[in-house]
Amino acid sequence: MSALEQTETAAPVVPMLTIRGLETFYGKIQALRGVDLDVNQGEIVTIIGANGAGKSTLMMTICGNPRAREGSIVYRGEDITQLPTHTIMTKDIAQSPEGRRIFGRMTVTENLQMGATLQDEKHYDDDLKRVFTLFPRLKERAGQRGGTLSGGEQQMLAIGRALMGRPKLLLLDEPSLGLAPLIVKQIFEVIRELNRNEGLTVFLVEQNAFHALRLAHRGYVMVNGRITMTGTGRELLARPEVRQAYLEGGAH
Repeated sequence: MSALEQTETAAPVVPMLTIRGLETFYGKIQALRGVDLDVNQGEIVTIIGANGAGKSTLMMTICGNPRAREGSIVYRGEDITQLPTHTIMTKDIAQSPEGRRIFGRMTVTENLQMGATLQDEKHYDDDLKRVFTLFPRLKERAGQRGGTLSGGEQQMLAIGRALMGRPKLLLLDEPSLGLAPLIVKQIFEVIRELNRNEGLTVFLVEQNAFHALRLAHRGYVMVNGRITMTGTGRELLARPEVRQAYLEGGAH
């Protein structure tokens, strides 16, 4: 079934994340310019764009750092725009950040434990087993320090740590960055499996437009802090301007 067919047959539409008129600044420099965006329950939604377009700033603004200067961020019916980051992250939202940011001196298991700190301890064993099932390589490396893992293994660990918090919304910032194509394929397959089998809602920021749009139900294109285009993953893949800019050796 295509992403378009999945979107059309999924019902009913339940808004999970609604962003309206979002503007974010770094000092006097405006990074986001009136961003409107929706992520519905059970969807994979991606935002693509060149490096420096504002994609990661949008992800960080959702998490409260930096703070939006204008506009609103509504998560599951609650306005979280002005909430502190530590409060936002208790609301069934988990992030796998750009650059992974794992704890290099801690073991794989200890890193995963850090992701589980907000959850009831009774789920810990089941959640750990779930992550090790999704990423068998992490089970093999359970006692190894995070800083000694390969880049791909560190990305698996960052995603696994986020999943230990049992999120309803998973934010992924550049999960394919710097990874070999085979590892990228494995990671994107896990994301697809989580969405298909568990109904996990995923918001994905990604420079690898081809993989992101093939995976996503819907996508947005960001240029210089603005949303310039939106559609299903299939529709955006077919757009000549998207293909030229992001899929055929243009801007990356």
